[in-house]
Amino acid sequence: MGRKIKKIKKIRLHHEGNKTLLIALVVFLLLCLVGYLWLAPICVPAFWALVVLAAIVFGILVNFFQCPIRTFEGDTDGVVVAPADGKIVVIEEVEENEYFHDRRLMVSIFMSLTNVHANWFPVDGVIKCVKHQNGNYYKAWLPKASVENERSTVVIQTAGGHEILVRQVAGAMARRIVTYASEGDHCFIDEHMGFIKFGSRVDTFLPLGSEVLVEFGAKTTGNQTIIARLPKA
Repeated sequence: MGRKIKKIKKIRLHHEGNKTLLIALVVFLLLCLVGYLWLAPICVPAFWALVVLAAIVFGILVNFFQCPIRTFEGDTDGVVVAPADGKIVVIEEVEENEYFHDRRLMVSIFMSLTNVHANWFPVDGVIKCVKHQNGNYYKAWLPKASVENERSTVVIQTAGGHEILVRQVAGAMARRIVTYASEGDHCFIDEHMGFIKFGSRVDTFLPLGSEVLVEFGAKTTGNQTIIARLPKA
């Protein structure tokens, strides 16, 4: 039987955003200072509009780099949990030619700028392969992004013998994919797999016969939404 644990709701900021948030805070404070010294004496409403706009942009960045501490509540045997917050943009059978070289069921989640960009392992298992490939930066929701954009691939073998491939894909704005997985390590649902900075997607390749439990356009919550059940051995 899989693990059964209680859900814990906590929020923290991801360490991947420390430098970006510090720079953004300094810029925000400088803008407010310049606005106070030069804009406020001329037009007070314009000064406050500048402050509000800067605060909104900084707030979006803070939300982007949130690092929720989540625990999956339920039995993990045979389930595939969403590796990211976002929206389902692809559910289809495809030819996966980089690792499996056969047909797989692909479920893709697109993350907008307003989504948390931390990524979780979708299954418990052992990491069989980790591979990073350079590439282009097409818009992440385009089908060709999965095979032509910069990407990082992680293959996990479950206790039931299934191999699940998870691919972090850079988008038009994304310029850095971070993957914490290492070959040979044991991984678990609830653990962070990595992080993608600014606009991207995560593809999950499942064995044929898996039961998909989400629909096209559905919103997902990383480490909470069950997207599929694996076929029984």
